[in-house]
Amino acid sequence: MHKSGAIIRTLLAVAAVLAVLAQDRARADALVVDLSNHLVAITTGFTGTDVLLFGAVQSEGDVIVTVRGPDQDMVVRRKERKVGIWVNSESATFRNVPAYYASASNRPMEIIANSQLYNDYRIGLEHQRFVTEIDDKDRNSSDYRDALLRNMRAAGLFNQRPAKISFLSNQLFRTDIHFPANTPTGTYTINVYLIRDGRIASIKTTPLVVSKTGVSAEVYDFAHRYSALYGIIAVIIAVAAGWTASVVFRQR
Repeated sequence: MHKSGAIIRTLLAVAAVLAVLAQDRARADALVVDLSNHLVAITTGFTGTDVLLFGAVQSEGDVIVTVRGPDQDMVVRRKERKVGIWVNSESATFRNVPAYYASASNRPMEIIANSQLYNDYRIGLEHQRFVTEIDDKDRNSSDYRDALLRNMRAAGLFNQRPAKISFLSNQLFRTDIHFPANTPTGTYTINVYLIRDGRIASIKTTPLVVSKTGVSAEVYDFAHRYSALYGIIAVIIAVAAGWTASVVFRQR
């Protein structure tokens, strides 16, 4: 039942794209893009989800998709062993780091265009520009950058390699964007690039919102609005739970 529903939604999405494309035939290099869902709702039992991105082009070309989460500041610390204990030493602060980054392409990106184009449009992790502040001025910032990318990949928030974009015909294409269970909330920017002869022929941008819903959203909102009160309540609950457990074990 779930699979049949997904197939029906995909067919309806394709029909919608064809309808829009039929109205835009007069425009050169038209690129039509949409999502199966513009909201990723994070509930208490959220374990991750996939969002279908689909679209169509009027003429041949390569398609690249980038998904960028809200920017944030991140700190990478270097550990050193002192007196047999691992402790934090120097650190680097990175600004303008996306909380999530993923990409997809219909062919290997290195044969679609050159690195200069990717650098101009900031396509791909290696072409992201992070503002770096390092405690140790003599240390190479690339070491910290590599550690940052490694940590974000391990968390599933930066994809290891571009996902596959599948062309269903000469015009229709689709790809799945995966959001893991630890996906940060916020407004995400999805850019779709149509590239022909190594140049950008068209760009479409569409937003996607990742938001907490239900009980988890209410708890999250309360914790941020009334942090002191939330802390007191958490301590009271912890003490009560500990006291209850001790009473139960004493009775056994």
